[in-house]
Amino acid sequence: MDETVLHAISRWHRGGEPAALVRVVGRSGSAPRGLGAAMAVSRSGTVVGSVSGGCVEGDVFVLAQQVIDSGTPVTSSYGTGTDPLAPGLPCGGTIKVFIEPVDSSLIEVLPALLDSVRSGEPVALVSVMADAASGRHLLVAPHRSVGSLGDARLDHAALDDVRGLLAQGTTRVLHLGCEGQRRHDELAVFVQSFATPPRMLIFGANDFAAALTRIGKFLGYRVTLCDARSTFATAEGFPDADEVVVRWPHEYLAETPVAASTVICVLTHDPKFDVPALEVALRTEAGYIGVMGSRRTHADRLSRLRAAGVTDGQLARLAAPVGLDLGARTPEETAVSIAAEIVAGRWGGTGARLSVLEAPIHHG
Repeated sequence: MDETVLHAISRWHRGGEPAALVRVVGRSGSAPRGLGAAMAVSRSGTVVGSVSGGCVEGDVFVLAQQVIDSGTPVTSSYGTGTDPLAPGLPCGGTIKVFIEPVDSSLIEVLPALLDSVRSGEPVALVSVMADAASGRHLLVAPHRSVGSLGDARLDHAALDDVRGLLAQGTTRVLHLGCEGQRRHDELAVFVQSFATPPRMLIFGANDFAAALTRIGKFLGYRVTLCDARSTFATAEGFPDADEVVVRWPHEYLAETPVAASTVICVLTHDPKFDVPALEVALRTEAGYIGVMGSRRTHADRLSRLRAAGVTDGQLARLAAPVGLDLGARTPEETAVSIAAEIVAGRWGGTGARLSVLEAPIHHG
């Protein structure tokens, strides 16, 4: 959702003008806009934003005016269809839009939402989509929340799940029971994350890296594959990577932003690549630094890193050999092992089988 849409809603509310908020909550195929794309419509007919680039805005405008008058949210789907006179998407995709009145519960969380967006704080806007339960909004940040979905148990369940989505910068519809039950689906809530996806930096163009780019993308990371060898580091060889960089790993890493949410995986298997890359990685605040290799290889690597001035405290951050003990053999199984260690580290998991634990399944 563009910040201009939020400002328009706020401005109209201050002026006493009713309005509706429209957002894309589902999409498939070559739909022109992504999840969370939004437009705001005032009673006087002003429109800010877009949900389809102009294909269905006329019909959506009419529905928004009806929502303003009735105070009841609606959902509507648009695709190619067979009726040439019906509104649709000539591009061949489909979208589902959620249209809701701008009411007191949305206005309650709007100032905090705008503050978070301006400051860059990750935040998610959670909205109940059921017609009979309109007017419920919850704003979720990593360490605080504002508003309510109408039930304390529902809020508790939503907070747990939404923070997981927020950590990945994911926007999607969640289905829960009306009192927060996870194996129920009576209530649909739209979770819109205002956060950039965390980064996964993979060094080394090989089969293990190709498998890890696929699972990293699946987990919601923005994945970069970097290798100094242009013959192997190609977009065709790593189609799931968001970007493929041909550079020496340590040079690229020294110039790229690294946050606490960043994952670094060094899979080069070559001291001339991985030792300089790890020297740089261990000076960053990356939340996970994993490196592939046998125990003998890692012992040699540690000696080289100590000789380069890396301290034992810094070396203790390394996940090496990388991954959890799953008995993995193939590149795909190894990628699952690495991903499992990353997830466990992010949320404080033990890596043990849940069937032998008495602790809660979902960590707080």
